Amino acid sequence: MKDAFGAPQSLLVLGGTSEIALATARRLVARRTRTVWLAARPSPALDAAADGLRALGAEVRTLEFDALAPDTHEEVLGKAFTEGDIDMVLLAFGVLGDQEHDECDPMSAVRVAQTNYTGAVSAGLICAGALQGQGHGALVVLSSVAGERVRRSDFIYGSSKAGLDAFTQGLGDALHGSGVHVMVVRPGFVRTRMTAGRDEAPLATTPEAVAEAVERGLRRRAETVWVPGALRVVMAGLRHVPRPVFRRLPL
Repeated sequence: MKDAFGAPQSLLVLGGTSEIALATARRLVARRTRTVWLAARPSPALDAAADGLRALGAEVRTLEFDALAPDTHEEVLGKAFTEGDIDMVLLAFGVLGDQEHDECDPMSAVRVAQTNYTGAVSAGLICAGALQGQGHGALVVLSSVAGERVRRSDFIYGSSKAGLDAFTQGLGDALHGSGVHVMVVRPGFVRTRMTAGRDEAPLATTPEAVAEAVERGLRRRAETVWVPGALRVVMAGLRHVPRPVFRRLPL
C-alpha cells in the first residue's frame, strides 16, 4: 500500500534496464519505495540495475521477462503479485528500430510493433487485472509524442506508440472507478543510450526530468503527462496541420 505521504511502497518495472524507468525507480526509492521488481531479459545490465537500487536501500528482485513472449507473461508477472500487493507498475519497455532498414525488412518492422504494442497489450492487461484484484495501485505507461502525429521519418515506431497510447487510454477508461489509476506518459526526445547518435529534437529532455514528471503526475492522479509540458501545446498545433503541409515540415 502507499504510505501516509502517498508514495508507492512497492514497484514493478517492466523493462528493468530502461534508463527512464531506472531514473524513476531511484527517485521513488529516495521517497520511500522499499520493494522493487525489475522485469527484463537476463543481462549484466539488469544485474547492475538491481545492484544500483539495492545500494540505495531498496529490496530488489528480478524477473526473466521478454516482451516478445506473451505466452509467458502471466506466469512471470504473476510471481511478483503473489509475493504481495504491488502499488505501482511502470511499463517502460520498447525499441526504436531502424526506420530505413525496417521499411525494407518487414519482419524487423513486425518485431518493433510486437515489442512496443503487442507485448505491451499482453503485459498491460495482466498487470491491470492484478491491480484490479487488489483494488488499488497505479499503472504508468511510457508512450511517446511520436504517436501523436506519426512522421514519415519514424512511422513504424510512431504507429506502434500510437497504438500503445490509444490502448492505455482505453484501459484507463475501463478501470475508472476500480481503484486503479492509469497514467500515460508522453515524453519527447529523451537523451538516452537508445537515442544516442540521432539528431536531437527541440525540447529534448532527460530520464531524470521524465522521472520527476511521473512522480508529479502520480501525486496529482493525472491521466496524461507530457514531458516537457510545453509539448502539449506544440502537439495540439501539429495535430491540425494539413497533411500536404506536414509532409514538408523538417520533422
